[in-house]
Amino acid sequence: MKLPALPFTVTDWDAVPVTEHPGETGVAHWRTLNVGDVRIRRVDYSPGYLADHWCDRGHILFVLEGELETELKDGRRFTLRAGQSYEVSDFGDAAHRSATRTGAKLFIVD
Repeated sequence: MKLPALPFTVTDWDAVPVTEHPGETGVAHWRTLNVGDVRIRRVDYSPGYLADHWCDRGHILFVLEGELETELKDGRRFTLRAGQSYEVSDFGDAAHRSATRTGAKLFIVD
C-alpha cells in the first residue's frame, strides 16, 4: 500500500456520506474515502449481520466498538473485540467473511 501525495487531511467521519450494503442477514453502513488506490472506511454492522460473500481482498481492520466474528473459508474462526485488529493479505488462501451478533463499528484500510 502506498498513499499518493496529498496534503495533511482531517476527516470528520460523521460527515462522510453513508452507503448501505445488505448482508445475508443484517446490514453494513459504509463511510468511504478513496485516496489513490487505497480505500479507507468506517463500517458499522447491525446486530445479526452476516456477510453475503467471501472476501479475498487484503485489509487492515480495527474494531472500534462491539464484537466481530471472522470466519476463514478453511473453517477457522476468530472473535475480535474493541481494541483488536486483524491484518490479511491480498495473497494466499485467507478468504474471509464477517459476522456479528451484537453489532460492530470498524475502521478498515484496504
